[in-house]
Amino acid sequence: MHIIKDENGNLIHHGHEHSHGEGASHDHEHTQGQECAGHSHEHCGSCSGGDCKNETVALLSYMLSHNEHHAAELDQMAENLGKMGMDAAAKTIREAVADFQKGNMRLGLALTLVKEELK
Repeated sequence: MHIIKDENGNLIHHGHEHSHGEGASHDHEHTQGQECAGHSHEHCGSCSGGDCKNETVALLSYMLSHNEHHAAELDQMAENLGKMGMDAAAKTIREAVADFQKGNMRLGLALTLVKEELK
């Protein structure tokens, strides 16, 4: 379980674990984004108490930031594979990153739309 902070600096428990494969390092912090307060992703969206609108904005903001970071990690991996002469794998990862970035653009638009609705 990771601990992250919301925009006010309050500690929030990040409700999932993930692995990057055997031998892979994972050296980034999960404090740059936000998360639904005090519960896992499975409960986000149900809003069974608390501020649903702010939870939605916080979770979507966190997930977008998290995805952007992983896209950068994958791009670096493609660069490293290219340096090792694994051009086909590097090209495939770059194509995947492009698709990932398209998804992130849509998430960013959704976040903007949600924020506009809350004004």
